[in-house]
Amino acid sequence: MMKVRIEPPRLPRIRLRRPRLIPFREHNPVVIGAVGLTVLALLTVAAFNADSLPFIGGGKTYSAAFSEAGGLKPGDEVRIAGVKVGRVEDVDLDGDHVKVTFKVKGDPAFGTQTGASIRVKTILGAKYLALQPKGPGRLSPGSEIPLRRTVAAYDVVQAFSDLTTTSEKVDTEQLAKALDTISATFQDSPAEVRASIKGLSRISRTVASRDKALGELLDHANGTTGVLADRSKDFIALVKDGNSLFKEISKRRTAIHKLLKTSATLGIELSGLVDDNDKEIGPALRGLNRVVQMLERNQSSLDRSVKLLAPYVRVFTNTLGNGRWFDSYVQNLVAAPVVPKTGGGQ
Repeated sequence: MMKVRIEPPRLPRIRLRRPRLIPFREHNPVVIGAVGLTVLALLTVAAFNADSLPFIGGGKTYSAAFSEAGGLKPGDEVRIAGVKVGRVEDVDLDGDHVKVTFKVKGDPAFGTQTGASIRVKTILGAKYLALQPKGPGRLSPGSEIPLRRTVAAYDVVQAFSDLTTTSEKVDTEQLAKALDTISATFQDSPAEVRASIKGLSRISRTVASRDKALGELLDHANGTTGVLADRSKDFIALVKDGNSLFKEISKRRTAIHKLLKTSATLGIELSGLVDDNDKEIGPALRGLNRVVQMLERNQSSLDRSVKLLAPYVRVFTNTLGNGRWFDSYVQNLVAAPVVPKTGGGQ
């Protein structure tokens, strides 16, 4: 029986060439520069709009209706129980009330009956928006807290201004006359009533006599509070800088304490070293003292030796300064005679 061997057909070999990588320096610098500037521009835009980015910034937006802004402005903090949870985005007039738009980051829980109030952050008049969580469920993003659940801030500067304006409009003399008339009318009344009316009359006269001084006091108070309100940012920056300064002083205090403690330890170690080597150090110091005393006794001789050494060094340098030989001469010596050469046989 004959066996037939069938070989599979040979497929042609396909050689794949790896793509050649172009070195960076051979690329077009104009294209590289344009791409780099584009990337920098995109990064700059992203930095200025970081709050709008989905992962970095963001947050849920809400609004609240107030009867007045009370000094609140965009950028102020939003707090819940004293903890910062967001910031105010916009303060704008909406009909007969002020609409405050704010953004809350994270996932704080506040119910559907949540209230809001504008509170004083610092004694200089800085404000923040405080949320009072209340009610079941959760307030939906985009919701507005109505006017009945909000409380505007009490402005100290405005209160002083109103007090000054009101006090200026009061006719103190007319008020004193009115109280005197009331006192005369109640003259036949019981002693307790007459005493009360007379006390009111004395108060009115005292106020009338101090009217000018009181007006000046209120004017100065109004000016002082106005200056403080205008300089609130400077005072806040001063307080923050002072806090940084105190922190740095506290850090340096720890370093100085460590230095003093280490110095004390070093002193103890040196004292122990001196005690351990007293037998060797004592004789060495005494010998050094003798050497110093000897040098002090012979100081004039040493000075004279140094002065006399100068001419010798100068002459010796001139003698050996031209090479590896002595360059000198001796006076009054006649040169050796020249002996002529004689030829052979003559």
